[in-house]
Amino acid sequence: MTKSTYVELGEEKTSNQKGNMKRGVSILDFILRLIAIVATLASAIAMGTTDESLPFFTQFVRFRANYDDLPTLRFFVVASAIVSGYLILSLPLSILHIIRSSAGMTRVIFIILDTVMLGLLTAGSSAAASIVYLAHKGNRKANWFAFCQQYNSFCERISGSLIGSFIAIPLFIMLILLSALVLSRR
Repeated sequence: MTKSTYVELGEEKTSNQKGNMKRGVSILDFILRLIAIVATLASAIAMGTTDESLPFFTQFVRFRANYDDLPTLRFFVVASAIVSGYLILSLPLSILHIIRSSAGMTRVIFIILDTVMLGLLTAGSSAAASIVYLAHKGNRKANWFAFCQQYNSFCERISGSLIGSFIAIPLFIMLILLSALVLSRR
């Protein structure tokens, strides 16, 4: 064999290794998207179905706590639902990346849209976290009393619903970095 034959074989192996690396990253991308779907959808459902009623003096007069009472929590539900919908709609493109690892333009679109969704999810989660903090601790200067002592179940649900969104945020960061990694290796 001549020297040029060895070079061609070496280039073929390198190209094959890049294809395997891209396919592996695409499979990881798909799995991370599935986990993020579960996390954001569970957060939206848990927050959206949260309410509690407490009797006041008689059973006819009741105090009610509902996520709709606070616009920030409503924004959290809408943001989580939008991000979940985006993730569900992005699954076919993620499958396309597994099948055809050379699709570069869709990776750029993924980076842009994933970054937008990361911002939306972070904004909704942070705003809801501030309200949950006020619900637990209160603010004496603003005359906002902690109401989690009375509405214990409500506060547990809204606190628990934040967990899924705060799990999805690092997943989005990893998705963005994975797409950037594949684009840099082209």
